[in-house]
Amino acid sequence: MQTTKSPYRQGIAAGLPFILILAPFGMLFGVVAAEAGLNIFEALVMSALVVAGAAQFTALQLLSEHVPTLIVIVAALTVNLRLAMYSAALTPYLGSASLPVRVAVAYCVVDQTYACSVAAYEQNRHWTLRDRLAFYFGVATPVMPNWLAFTGLGALVGEAIPPGLALDFAIPITFIALAVPMMRTGAHRVAALTAVVASLMLTWLPYSLGVIVAGMIGMVVGAEVERRTEMP
Repeated sequence: MQTTKSPYRQGIAAGLPFILILAPFGMLFGVVAAEAGLNIFEALVMSALVVAGAAQFTALQLLSEHVPTLIVIVAALTVNLRLAMYSAALTPYLGSASLPVRVAVAYCVVDQTYACSVAAYEQNRHWTLRDRLAFYFGVATPVMPNWLAFTGLGALVGEAIPPGLALDFAIPITFIALAVPMMRTGAHRVAALTAVVASLMLTWLPYSLGVIVAGMIGMVVGAEVERRTEMP
């Protein structure tokens, strides 16, 4: 379907609905960050540097358990491995941009910018590099600032919550909410079940390493199940 809107305006229109998701998720991170001992500034800096909700929740959980920083970083990077695949998928469309622009693109690689952009590029193969970049940053325009804004609002609310009202339950509930909708196939469910069983069997590992190892085991098992399922 043809449209007279510029690619940038099309990108903004595609990104705006995601605010409905960013608002509660960003606020929840801010609240949990405050419960974990971070002030508003620290929560905002973490969101600005990491820009990845699942990795931020993972890091907070491990930091609250006094896990060494190196392990926290490795765990957060493991959770965000999908962003490397997003970057590879965007390279054919945006890879010829200048280095400063590619740095800005890399900073804005999140689920929303990737999904919207790749879909739009497939539908508008006539777009120039300038058009593709305009759409990409159009999607990022409502997404990136609002993630920071709602993080700050959540941290502000979290600091106002009395210390006696524990919010520790928020982190596991968040991960359940993130994981359950992703279990769309048998391979996904097998991977999740394997990871759960493995994590229970590896609780003896220090620094919560059992969770990371269990996650890797679950991914391997899930990939093998998917491979066998797709075999002719």
